Amino acid sequence: MKNIFKKESVENYVKADSHLVRTLHAKDLVALGIGAVIGTGIFILPGHEAALHAGPAVVIAFLVAALVSGMVGMAYAEFSSAMPVAGSAYSFGSVIYGEFIGWLLGWALILEYFLAVSAEATGFASYFNDNILASFGLTLPKALQAGPMEGGVINLTASLIVLVVAAIIFQGVNLSKRIENIAVVIKVAIIILFVAVGVFYINKANYVPFYPAKFHSTPFGLGGISTAAATVFFAFIGFDALAANSAETVDPGKNVVKGIIGTVIVAVVLYVAFSLVLTGIVHYTKLNVDDPAAYALKVIHLGGWNKIITLGALIGIFTAMVTMFFGGSRLVYALGRDGLLPKFLGKVNSKHSVPTNAIIIATVIQTFFAGMVPLTQLASLINAGTLLAFAFISFGVIPLRRRKDIVNNGFKMPLYPFLPILAGLFSVYFIVMLPNLTKISVSIWLVLGVIFYFIYGINHSKLQSED
Repeated sequence: MKNIFKKESVENYVKADSHLVRTLHAKDLVALGIGAVIGTGIFILPGHEAALHAGPAVVIAFLVAALVSGMVGMAYAEFSSAMPVAGSAYSFGSVIYGEFIGWLLGWALILEYFLAVSAEATGFASYFNDNILASFGLTLPKALQAGPMEGGVINLTASLIVLVVAAIIFQGVNLSKRIENIAVVIKVAIIILFVAVGVFYINKANYVPFYPAKFHSTPFGLGGISTAAATVFFAFIGFDALAANSAETVDPGKNVVKGIIGTVIVAVVLYVAFSLVLTGIVHYTKLNVDDPAAYALKVIHLGGWNKIITLGALIGIFTAMVTMFFGGSRLVYALGRDGLLPKFLGKVNSKHSVPTNAIIIATVIQTFFAGMVPLTQLASLINAGTLLAFAFISFGVIPLRRRKDIVNNGFKMPLYPFLPILAGLFSVYFIVMLPNLTKISVSIWLVLGVIFYFIYGINHSKLQSED
């Protein structure tokens, strides 16, 4: 019987990742983080969650999610400072908890990253088809607007945009960060513009009741807000992707924490302002649409502004896809690097210093899900994997501090051990508050991961082959 809880060393990871080039600075990480966070999460989720779970109190859900994400983000920053390697929670878990737990976190995060890109792609398609093509009098056939679960054949626009993002990722870090840095400025400016214009059209009556009684489920009548908060964690998974880029970051001990905290602060301000204005313009019961901002502007007859918001949504969602695609391909690379997935996935292309094979696999899977599965199904599945990683990384700060062989001269999480424990408990609570179908689906995915590990991973693992 092999030792499935055998722990990897940081030195082995650093050596294995030496082929990756460190070019990312704090401003690049903030741009990447905002690129991921200000995407489908802000342009689509506030409408859905207001209509289905929280009403105008969706604002509170975003505040809670941001607060917990900020705490967990500090835990990620401490790990990135102590272990500046690729793979994010997978690599961190393998060092602290052992290979088997690390694998389960990596397996859960594969689901997170791949489905996140696919979800962003379906959000992009919704805005593009309904607002860009429609403005030219063009309409795709129903068969090409949605997958089989919605009565079509394939969501063609969603599949094609995944391929465009893949082409950018293939060119390496420098092109990706240049695109992110420019696009982030544009989309943040457009969101501020929506808030600045929309605030003059707020109808205060739309805020009453602020937290409708029909959403007052257990615990303590906060079930609706809690479920909404658990769902909108999808909006804050960007900083996990930042940690995944630690091996390509200059001075990660300082820059990763700046990237993570900067991302959370900017995101919470924009999300709260956007949600307040959105639910003030349109009654929450009418917001269960995939393009709520554009819909809100149609309601108040601002057709010209609608075009600008659509542009911001498309740019925002596109850059979110770039960040999440980036992080997911690095995770697959890390698992291939360690032999837990086929080793060809862990090879780095010398020309662009990117894991080409990992990118190809990510492209194929993400294109399939984007074309075949609806947005709401994708978004609900993403959060369980995210929250599972959040819990393990938060609690993991405690054994990390006790490791004498891991020297961390960079960032350390404040209020230790109270804050890591609190962040971990919140993450577990929100896992419990996810819809039952989501928990069942992710449990099945994790069981498949356990089976794969014992059939393939444990027999090909580099760590297990060491004496």
